[in-house]
Amino acid sequence: MGKRENVWLAVAGIVVAEDGKWLVVKKRYGGLKGKWSFPAGFVEANETVDEAVVREVYEETGVKVEVEGLIGVRSGVIKESISDNMLLFLCTPQNLNVMSQKEELFDAAFKSLEELENDPDSSLLIHYCAKLPNLSLLKETKALNPGRIFNYSSYKLFF
Repeated sequence: MGKRENVWLAVAGIVVAEDGKWLVVKKRYGGLKGKWSFPAGFVEANETVDEAVVREVYEETGVKVEVEGLIGVRSGVIKESISDNMLLFLCTPQNLNVMSQKEELFDAAFKSLEELENDPDSSLLIHYCAKLPNLSLLKETKALNPGRIFNYSSYKLFF
């Protein structure tokens, strides 16, 4: 695979319903096993990052979402050898009937910020985001594709 195999790109959806509740999942594996966290997963080769978050949220929870914009980036290095990067998107749910993906998740639900802040099983990232006074957005622009020279089949900018 080459030198980029140790550069990971993932996405997470902060899905906020009209009543202010957030969509969270409880994973069966990894560092967040048993913790409430945002629906998340890796970007696939044939998709843009916003397409990836729509797919991941739907696969994990059955909730279809509309991406409002990019609100944050989490970047870290694991054991001095893997660049682990995650883009966090603010999303609006198009439906509220949650169906947890049983293979990967213990549970998935819409929960109030108060419930999440008082739950010892909420992830650090949820606690951090819940305390932000507002979530600032980088919105997708209707930018022009820079041309055939780069061979993009899909191209998006967030500003």
